[in-house]
Amino acid sequence: MPLSEPLQAPPQTVSVALGERSYRIHIGSGLMASQVLLDRVDARAQALVVSNEKVAPLYADVLMKTLSAHFRDVRLLVLSDGEQHKHWATLQLIFDALLAQQADRRVVLYALGGGVVGDMTGFAAACYMRGVSFVQVPTTLLAQVDSSVGGKTAINHPLGKNMIGAFHQPQTVVCDLDVLATLPRRELCAGLAEVIKYGPIHDLEFFAWLEAHMDELLAGVPAALAHAVRRSCEIKAEVVGQDERESGLRAILNFGHTFGHAIEAGLGYGQWLHGEAVGCGMVMAAELSSRLGHVDRSFVNRLAHLIARAGLPTQAPDLAVERFLELMRVDKKAHAGDIRFVLLKGPGGAVIQGAPDGLVAEVIRSCQRQRLPSDLAQSRQA
Repeated sequence: MPLSEPLQAPPQTVSVALGERSYRIHIGSGLMASQVLLDRVDARAQALVVSNEKVAPLYADVLMKTLSAHFRDVRLLVLSDGEQHKHWATLQLIFDALLAQQADRRVVLYALGGGVVGDMTGFAAACYMRGVSFVQVPTTLLAQVDSSVGGKTAINHPLGKNMIGAFHQPQTVVCDLDVLATLPRRELCAGLAEVIKYGPIHDLEFFAWLEAHMDELLAGVPAALAHAVRRSCEIKAEVVGQDERESGLRAILNFGHTFGHAIEAGLGYGQWLHGEAVGCGMVMAAELSSRLGHVDRSFVNRLAHLIARAGLPTQAPDLAVERFLELMRVDKKAHAGDIRFVLLKGPGGAVIQGAPDGLVAEVIRSCQRQRLPSDLAQSRQA
């Protein structure tokens, strides 16, 4: 069920240091009606707000009202909701709207929604007239802590997730914590997967904090959510600042994603939420890490327990092992068809490496035999 009340938290700022492409992430309450939406944009130009059918009725009016006081022409495009719509045909609708608006190079696109809206809007901004400005206004926990930050934009292909896209940094990211008050429980749990990942790969102190405060996060306690968003953004900003285009270090942020993307593609986009697939994928990646001798069994169990507490699946779906392997070979980290995984290199560290197919197959089968936590079904019905 949705959180019961809006969040009240003092505004905070996290900087993403990328030279001339540097920008700020604004985190706080009431930001949908604030001047931070104009950070680093030409407010004399046109604006197109891209949202979806679930988010637009809740927040488009207040955002449009704020922008209309500054832009000469502000329009709204409402897309269908869901990962299954993250493809070329939907992307074309954004281009259609821009051309109908006679948008020029100064147009600013505002992505009002979760990761799907943000990825597609950013990709459209990267392509339109070979690159125009856009602003991320993420409305899900997952988007606030991960997909809105770092400039990775893309659409899906039937054979692989996020395989068609571009690096295109936003002008700013506006994380209005108030919007989390209307987030369904299943979406909240999915977002927690991307929060949890930062602990085992980078910050064990944060991991311990999550263990101590998971119940508060699930209950929507404002201070807990504000800290989780801020610390997640700090870690991602630090990594992106060192490796903008994922040539090395940044790939560690894909912990759990190689298995997770295969789950999404294999089941059909939208069957599992992205965060649900990543949650299960982290368990599988940790299991593989243990079998390679990188991390002990007790830490794998500790991570799996936290993921289960967050209402996320720890049991891999009933997908044929060969299908799993086939889909993972399409992953962006694969080299010449060899699957590369982000694995734990001891608690708090990560390494990118391959593994024998036979061992990976054993991990898949083992994780398919694990029991789903009972609260996953409840979270999906909420």
